[in-house]
This record gives sequence, C-alpha cells and structure tokens, in this order.
Amino acid sequence: MEHAKAATFAIGLAWLIWGSSYYQLCDWDVGVSLAMALVTFLTAEWSVTAMMRLQWRLWPIAAFWTWLAVDGVYVAWHTLAGNEMLRADQWATSLCLYLLCGFIWYGLRHTNPASLSLDCATFGTRRSCR
Repeated sequence: MEHAKAATFAIGLAWLIWGSSYYQLCDWDVGVSLAMALVTFLTAEWSVTAMMRLQWRLWPIAAFWTWLAVDGVYVAWHTLAGNEMLRADQWATSLCLYLLCGFIWYGLRHTNPASLSLDCATFGTRRSCR
C-alpha cells in the first residue's frame, strides 16, 4: 500500500509541477505545489478515514487538516512571497484534489488487492441465487 500511495503521490506531484510551468498563473508555482502536496500527502487519507468511519469527534481535526492543505498553506505561501492570490478560483479545485487523494489512498489501504482481480470465466455471466 505504501508503495502505491507514494507512486500516486509522485504522479500527482509531477502533474502539479508540470501545470505550474505550463499555465504560468500568478498564484501557481512549484513552491506552493510542493507545500500543498506535502500537507495533502500527510493528512488527506487520515481526514477521509475519519469522515468515512463517521468518527464525529475527529471531524474538527479533519476539517482543520483539510483547511490547512486546501487554503492555509496557499495563503501563507503567497502572503510570504507577496504574490497575487486567486482564492475564489483555487479553493474548489484544491478541495476536490485533496478529497480525491484521500479517497484513493483510503481505498488503497482498505481494499484487498486480490478482490480487484476479475475471474474472466464468470465475468458477465448470471449466477442464480441459492
């Protein structure tokens, strides 16, 4: 699982770094991509796990980690760098990516890889209830 999480993180981070250089937006650079991605890597799976398992007492902490990864790091980075911020445009995308990472990593940890294989001989056939 840890290798799969690291691999998906590396692929996502590569896309973020590529996007920051390709799109040349005033509020998207390599530094903020690295900082937000690191906080996401460390907290997204935990936050989603708390939500999926309905661990109500952990929800305020999960909300804090989510805010930190989605908006807190963004604001801190660009305030320190003196960059223009486009918060109204970035938060929804960042929240979706944070939750997507959390759900993927939750699924990787809580899914048996053997259950993902398909039995080609019975795939698409009807089975009668007994």
